[in-house]
Amino acid sequence: MRMHNPPHPGEILRELCLAPLGLSVTRTAAALGVSRKTLSAILNERAGISPEMAIRLSKAFDTTAESWLNQQMQYDLWLAQKNLGNIQIEHLSAA
Repeated sequence: MRMHNPPHPGEILRELCLAPLGLSVTRTAAALGVSRKTLSAILNERAGISPEMAIRLSKAFDTTAESWLNQQMQYDLWLAQKNLGNIQIEHLSAA
């Protein structure tokens, strides 16, 4: 079931992982083995969670890579439907 206006995974990461642990972007990026710029783009909702990042996050925060990718997929699908929901498409089906 799709969510209505699901949060970007960067918001989840920021609010439920970094903030409660008092982690800075610099400290978290170092722990994940990525650049501060890469992590900042995710946290500021300018970039999504890649499969590689999902694995890094799952190991760092004792979650699953699938949960991170599912959050990203739900957000991407919602955004696509919001932006493309009114396009005209010809319905194709077998005769």
